[in-house]
Formats: sequence, C-alpha cells, structure tokens
Amino acid sequence: MPSSIDNNTATAALREARDKVVASGVLGRSPVYTQLLDYLIDCSENSRQPKEFDIAVDVLGRDGSFDVARDSVVRVYIHKLRTRLEKYYLTIAPDADPKLRIPKGQYMVVTTSQQDDHGAVADGLPQPVHKRRLTAINLAWGLLVVALLLANVWQWLDRTRPSVSDSVSAVLGSEPWAAMMDDEIPILVVMGDYYIFGELDEQGRIARMVRDFYINSREDLVTLFMQNSELQSYFRDLDMTYMPEGSASALLNIGPVVQASGKRHQIKMMSRVTTADLRNNHIVYIGYISAMDKLNNLYFTASGLLPGDTFDELYEKSTGRLHRSTAGLPEQGEPFRDLGLVSSWPAASGNQFLLVAGTRDAGLMHAAAVVTDPDRLTSLNSNSATDQPATGLETLFEVYGIDKTNFDATRVYQQPLQPSQIWPQEEPVTSGNH
Repeated sequence: MPSSIDNNTATAALREARDKVVASGVLGRSPVYTQLLDYLIDCSENSRQPKEFDIAVDVLGRDGSFDVARDSVVRVYIHKLRTRLEKYYLTIAPDADPKLRIPKGQYMVVTTSQQDDHGAVADGLPQPVHKRRLTAINLAWGLLVVALLLANVWQWLDRTRPSVSDSVSAVLGSEPWAAMMDDEIPILVVMGDYYIFGELDEQGRIARMVRDFYINSREDLVTLFMQNSELQSYFRDLDMTYMPEGSASALLNIGPVVQASGKRHQIKMMSRVTTADLRNNHIVYIGYISAMDKLNNLYFTASGLLPGDTFDELYEKSTGRLHRSTAGLPEQGEPFRDLGLVSSWPAASGNQFLLVAGTRDAGLMHAAAVVTDPDRLTSLNSNSATDQPATGLETLFEVYGIDKTNFDATRVYQQPLQPSQIWPQEEPVTSGNH
C-alpha cells in the first residue's frame, strides 16, 4: 500500500537509509559505488529513469563514444551495487525499515517495507499525498503506456533474456573477481610464456632452439653468461618466446571478463613482468604451471601442493598424494588425464592474485572455464570453508579427455590458502627490556 507520509518525510527516510548503508562500509573502499547509489537516488527523487549511457558518462567517467552494446561496465556496477545492498540487509541490518533496493532490469532505487512479506515495492519514491481519481484523461494515458509497452515488448525481452553480458556481470560479482572491483588498482593479465634461446654450431649459426625451465627471461640468460662467460660461445639470446595453444584459448574466455570490469588493464608476457608489476596490479595469471616463473616460489611457498621435477606432477604436502598429468604422453586417440589449477589470494599491498593454470592445454582450458562461469564459481566458493576475508583458496581439478579435448573433470583437491605464509607479517614491537 502506498505510504501516507508526505514527500519531505519520504525523502528524509530515503536519505537516512542511504546514510546507514554508506556508513556500514558494505559498499567497499571504492567511491564509485557510493556515487552510483547517490546518482540513482537523485534520479528517483526527480522521477527520472536514467539510461545506461547516462550512468556511464555521469558516474563512471566515460566519454561520448561509450557503446552500451559493447561495454557492459554499467550493468556490472549495478549488479554489484544491488548485491551489496542485499548483503547489507541480510547480514548487517535485517530489521531495517525501509530497505533500499534496485529492482532487477532497472536503474532506479526503491524502498521496501517489512510489511511487504514478498519483498514488493512499498514506497520507492516520495508519493503524492492524495490519490487521483481515474478519469478519461488518465485512462487515455494508461492506454498509451500499454501501447508503448506492447510496441517495445520484444526489445524488453531481448534485454532480459540471459546473455553473455549478464553472465559476465554475475562472474564479476563472484569471488575472486569481486575482490578486484573495490578499488582503483588496474588489472594485469600475465600470460605464461616460454623463453627461447639459440644454441650455436661450430660456425656460430643457430643450430637449434633451446627451452630451459631455469631460463625464463633475458635477465636469466644474462645472469647465466655472467656466471660462466664461456657459454656465450655456445648460446645466443634470440629475444624470443612462445605461448601454448591452450593459453590463447583460455584468454578468449577470460578477456571479456577483464574488459567488462571497466578497470584499466593490460596484458604482459611473464618473461617481461617485473616485481613492480606484481606489486602495483591485480594479477590474473593464465598459462602452464611450468611457465609461472616469478610466481612459482611465491605461490608454492604457501600452497598445499608441490610440483614435481617435470611440472607434470603435483604432490599434496600434507599427505604425499600424487596427482599426475599424462596429457603430454598419449598416442593419437588415446585418453589422457590432465590437471587444472585455480587459486586466488590477496597480496600485502591490497592487490589480488588469481591463478588460472594447468599442466597442459586441457587442464588450463578447464580452469579458465571455471573462473568464467558464475555457477561453477558459486560451487567453488560454497565449498571453500574460508570464512576470513584474508584467506585465499586453491582448487585442483583432474581433467579427462582425448586428443587435447577435455570431456569431464573432477575436483580432487581444495584447501584454504593462507597469504600470511607468502607475506610474513612483522611482529608487533613491544615495550620493555630485552
């Protein structure tokens, strides 16, 4: 039932509800969500329904070239704001009255009352004090509205029908992606590549290409030459790398998610990544476990897993259980088993790491499918048993397939990942004699 309070009182209640939400901290560290909520409230108070383009320009700072058909950043932010409001009233203020709500498929803020057992809209906007009688003019306006609705019904169905953009929005609202959305830190996609150098023949010509697990960049090769200068007569830096086919396929899955985040982002090969890159960006690693290079020691220090000598095996540290990939060995048409690894953890500087890896192509592509599917992410997080926000997670999948094509996968390992083992915390200084 419409409220009988006047406009000023309704507006005050709306603003008071807004202040409580903001003060709770549920909107996160980024000011964007507060600005977006204020913008929607202002539009509601002025009975204006903003368009997606308006929000992109007025709130998110996009320019006039913004294309709503190609960029889902507005839908992503609206989805996350809606989710945070729901979280606030579910966990922090379940007895609040009224509650702020963003109806699905709409860009507006309404309020609901506890008297609405089914969550229907009660007092979304300040309402007129007196009801109007249904007159011929009102009836004519009503018929016109119906006609307009019918004329646009197919357009409305297209927007509400499940789409790639809706799926991407749901992915960005799930962990670990959601942990990257609360700040202005850019996203760096790191592709695991293999550094290649040349072996020389007696005439000084390139005889063959060489890949060494311990030489992963030009700097590594220079260090090797400094340790043994005679090796420069046998090997030459070609400034060349290669990337497995599965990495490109995984990037096709993950790229749209990163793009839809609306954040600054770039892609780098692992062989060209610096320590500063790892500190100043959210890191999304895509590639083989054997190509992790700078992330290798960093990650496996805290991981419950340990790679074998060939990087086709992973051992569980606590039990010694062995997980082995056979994807590099089978003959044509023979079945194989591969390993896919998904892990995430927060860094000391506030950025987030997401590891999407595999021992071979099939495992890597399955890991990419997991982190870009909202249902799989929900399943992943619901079984995480990680209650502390500073705790990461690692999950290992055994992937079954034939001829580099994966047909099925089983989760064989999942454990919390403690970032404190990666980023040791300094002991607090205590007073007293030593």
